[in-house]
Amino acid sequence: MLQEFREFIARGNVMDMAVGIIVGAAFTAIVTSLVGDLINPIIAIFTGGIDFSGWFYVLGDGQYASLEEARTSGEPVFAVGAFLMAVINFLIVAFAVFMLVKMVNRIKQATERKAQEEATAEEPAGPSEKEILIEIRDALRGRAV
Repeated sequence: MLQEFREFIARGNVMDMAVGIIVGAAFTAIVTSLVGDLINPIIAIFTGGIDFSGWFYVLGDGQYASLEEARTSGEPVFAVGAFLMAVINFLIVAFAVFMLVKMVNRIKQATERKAQEEATAEEPAGPSEKEILIEIRDALRGRAV
C-alpha cells in the first residue's frame, strides 16, 4: 500500500496539481491585496469616499461601527461589501486565468505550426505537375520526329 501511494504521488499529474494549488494560493493573496489596496481606493475616489469593505447591514437589533464588531457580537450580518470584494476578486482571477490560458494556447499553436513547417520542409520536393507535363510533351515530340 505504501508503494502504491509513492507511485501515486510520483505521477506527473499529481505533482502538477500540487504546484498549481500552491501557486494559486499565492496568486489569491496577490489579487486580494490588489483589490483591497489599489482598486478599492480608486473606487472610493469615484464614489465619494465610500469603502465597500465596510458596507454591511445587521439583521438583528444591534448597532455596530464596523463589520468586525457586528460579526464578533454574534448578530446575523448581511455583509454586502465583503460580497462585492469577493466578486471583484473572482473577476480579476478569472481574467488572469483567461489571459494565461490564451497565452499558453498561442505558444502551443506556434510550436505545432513550427513542427508542421519543419516536417513539410524535410520532405523532398518532387517535380511539379507542370514539370511532368513538359517532360511528357518533350518525350512525345522526340518520338514524332
